[in-house]
Amino acid sequence: MAQAIAFYRDGLGLPMREREGDGPAFFPLDGTWIALYPRDALADDATVSSEGDGFAGVTIAHNVENREAVDTVLREAADAGARIVKRAQEADWGGYSGYFADPDGHLWEVAWNPVLDIDS
Repeated sequence: MAQAIAFYRDGLGLPMREREGDGPAFFPLDGTWIALYPRDALADDATVSSEGDGFAGVTIAHNVENREAVDTVLREAADAGARIVKRAQEADWGGYSGYFADPDGHLWEVAWNPVLDIDS
């Protein structure tokens, strides 16, 4: 994480929000954010193994405005051919999230975070 944070913050000059302990590092950009998580923690959150070729160490996160939108996006993804990897559920960090794999196997997290202002 330290090396990745240094690359994005110091090397590329991306703005970084204040980080709490060993939690994720958020880089809000114009219209999108980059968030870095420890590999094992991210795999654990998605309920997949961090070993082998089944997990590339990257997920795409789609943050939505409320809990209901999480369920809606996951349902739409499944209807479009995605495989639900983790059904939406209460998250230990206080929000609500689930994961799907797109047809190429890339993991997407769909999340609602009650303390994250997605408009800023």
